[in-house]
Amino acid sequence: MSNRHSTDHQEQDRQTSVEEERAINGHATTTPLLALSGITKSFPGTLANDHVDFDVAPGEIHALLGENGAGKSTLVKIIYGILKADAGQIAWKGEPVVIDSPNTARRFGIAMVFQHFSLFDALTVVENIALGMDEPGDMAALEARIEQVSHSYGLPLHPRRHVHSLSVGERQRIEIVRCLLQEPSLLVMDEPTSVLTPQEVEKLFETLRRLSDEGMSILYISHKLDEIRALCHRATILRLGRRVADAVPSEETSRSLAAMMMGEELQGEARPPTATVGEVRLRVSHLSLPAADEFGVDLKDVSFEVRGGEILGIAGVAGNGQNELTDALSGERPSVSPGTIVIDETECGLKGPDARRALGLCCVPEQRLGHGAVPDMSLAENSYLTAHHRMGLTRHGIMRSDARDTFADRVIDSFRVKCNGHQSQASSLSGGNLQKFIVGREISQDPGVVVVSQPTWGVDAGSAAAIQSELIKLAEAGSAVLVISQDLDELMQISNRIAAICAGALSEVIGIEQATVEGMGLMMGGASLEDTHAEA
Repeated sequence: MSNRHSTDHQEQDRQTSVEEERAINGHATTTPLLALSGITKSFPGTLANDHVDFDVAPGEIHALLGENGAGKSTLVKIIYGILKADAGQIAWKGEPVVIDSPNTARRFGIAMVFQHFSLFDALTVVENIALGMDEPGDMAALEARIEQVSHSYGLPLHPRRHVHSLSVGERQRIEIVRCLLQEPSLLVMDEPTSVLTPQEVEKLFETLRRLSDEGMSILYISHKLDEIRALCHRATILRLGRRVADAVPSEETSRSLAAMMMGEELQGEARPPTATVGEVRLRVSHLSLPAADEFGVDLKDVSFEVRGGEILGIAGVAGNGQNELTDALSGERPSVSPGTIVIDETECGLKGPDARRALGLCCVPEQRLGHGAVPDMSLAENSYLTAHHRMGLTRHGIMRSDARDTFADRVIDSFRVKCNGHQSQASSLSGGNLQKFIVGREISQDPGVVVVSQPTWGVDAGSAAAIQSELIKLAEAGSAVLVISQDLDELMQISNRIAAICAGALSEVIGIEQATVEGMGLMMGGASLEDTHAEA
């Protein structure tokens, strides 16, 4: 077990431990590359960072861990100059500095790859990279540098390809290469593997280990604790805005890391539902649907069934038709004929969202803010938007405000949503807490059929386990549960059967006992089941 300690009342012990930690895994140094001391940041009603101290050594891959709302995003935004701390000090290579903007951060040698890519689909790779650089210089010379850097680090890119023609993994390479062209000393990465296949994750790790060996420091944020254990030299754990523990991830288990984050033991690992499988509750037959816009994905002859009592998982790299499938199932985009989608023996391919919800369908879209919730509405108002029919929140055409607020409070309490009550605006919540609210709002309506896209995206380990447990309970109570996710490990844990979607086409559906991570990774890339057997 690694050296770890509480910082609540042990300031002297903490400073001693920091000095000891600098020698971990060969990264000994008397001067950290980056050192934060007493960083404090508050927002109305929230203390996001509470006197946080930590440092990153040269050449170190350092993990920043914590539950949703623990203060990770606020902290890295302060490091990158997006936010200004209310108190505390930042030292860079031993000297106190003020980082008042991303431009200042880049001048010091700090680069950041955000979870959500900032790319223009209609532009080429080189044009996108030039837009994100302070001084891109001559375009021909920049093309040559892109090719040299991308191939040198195993991140091949063609500078003149348009972004809309690239896979999600290739798009992430653009963001990383754009950072590497700045020759940074510190690379900050926020959830970098959330859109990658297992094969792409391993290639990314090879690149990050090489960068570390060459002396670059990496600050790595992820909720995937197995990745943290495989990749990172040290970890700093935040809870409720405070630094509460430090760890050497390779000496920990995922459960012990989660316990440090949560302050309590993680519940047991999720298992697929064990209830007897019942009748087909959701049937999709030969669903073909053209993309809504030129950058979308056509659905191509998609067919599958989900029975009551089971979870069907659909894996896939982002941008392969998941959103189009969710929209078609929810009724936001009608099908070409009634029989393409059947809910409990009722044809509803031409019915809208309200009619499908009346039949027992609840749905969680991938985009939580703006699609799953209206940003400027309160949580109570957002709960009413989808639950007014099933939860009886309207009487004689008039909203029952008390019933609405009670339902919203129940969701907040049951799913441990960190907020300032049901009157909090959706936009005021962290991404993970908003995700918990939206998933909880749909699950709490006791649906007969539930379609959930990316159920635990950006959600901490404890909350992810709770959401998975609720989905399993729902299936065991007789609901048909369809989970669409980029997290293959999650699907392998909770699904009874599984398939992969690639370029709008669905693979063969197989029992979870037939599935392997390697085989599913190949199917996510478009290989057939027979091809994966041949590969094996």
